[in-house]
Amino acid sequence: MSIHYPLKFEPILKEKIWGGEKLHKVLHKKSIKKNIGESWELSDVDGDVSIVVNGELKGKTLQDLIKTYKDEVLGEKVYNQFSDKFPLLIKFIDAKEALSIQLHPNDALAKERHNSFGKTEMWYVMQADKGGDLIVGFKKDSNKEEYLKHLEDKTLLEILNVDEVKEGDVYFIPTGRVHAIGAGVMLAEIQQTSDITYRIYDWDRQNSDGNYRDLHTELALDAIDYKAENEYKSFYTKSLDEKSNIVDCQYFTTNFLSIKENLSIDNNDKDSFVIYICVEGEISIIYNDNQFEKLCKGETVLMPASFTKFEIRAIHNAEILEVYIK
Repeated sequence: MSIHYPLKFEPILKEKIWGGEKLHKVLHKKSIKKNIGESWELSDVDGDVSIVVNGELKGKTLQDLIKTYKDEVLGEKVYNQFSDKFPLLIKFIDAKEALSIQLHPNDALAKERHNSFGKTEMWYVMQADKGGDLIVGFKKDSNKEEYLKHLEDKTLLEILNVDEVKEGDVYFIPTGRVHAIGAGVMLAEIQQTSDITYRIYDWDRQNSDGNYRDLHTELALDAIDYKAENEYKSFYTKSLDEKSNIVDCQYFTTNFLSIKENLSIDNNDKDSFVIYICVEGEISIIYNDNQFEKLCKGETVLMPASFTKFEIRAIHNAEILEVYIK
């Protein structure tokens, strides 16, 4: 039996030392926790596996679905590549304070050191307070010696690139690229399924117990990409009721959809699941003889690979991220 409806999952909410209230107040995530920094929308990370909250499969985990339906969920090509592991992790992040400056190892290093995937990711800025910024990469080419000197002198920002950002800005973060989300920024994050992070500087702050968080100075040295880019922001077009490509890499493809009326979707050309992330407005997904699933700002839905034809109809002007694997 194939799955013929859009799958929603229970958000996994994470308290963070730097978290705030936007995920609760703006995206309506329900929790008694304070300082919610992350909402894991779709996850197959060990210990944090997403659970279905709608339809006949309610209560099943993402792992249950993959083991039962296999390539009907993932797509034959994706299943052959990743077997029973869902390859992407989708998050919303609210940084009331700046995150640590960090980076992620590539696939080879992550496999060798942690038996994990690497962590290539992208950010879509959903909201930014005045002056909200992102740290992404170096200002100019650097090296281990220069980096270590500035790290020891606590002057890393002198050699790192800092961009003030606004809603709709997109940044692609390949493995090895030094980065941090600045205070006042809320964003959607699409990444490989991995929770491996090398923290290199944490602003000398202490947690509630008065302890400093661990830094990973030695591990990071051989994982950092010291090469600078001329531009770190990704540019794309916004055309009504059409798809615009934002990111196209070996780990995922992300398109931007701006929907004022409706858009007919036919994913028969893909051999992959498709994820839709609502970053603005509200839509209905119409399928199977006018059944529908509503998707509001701050919600995520998984379309199994076997579920290919449906219509996206705007309730309020909507902006959606579409994610899949080629």
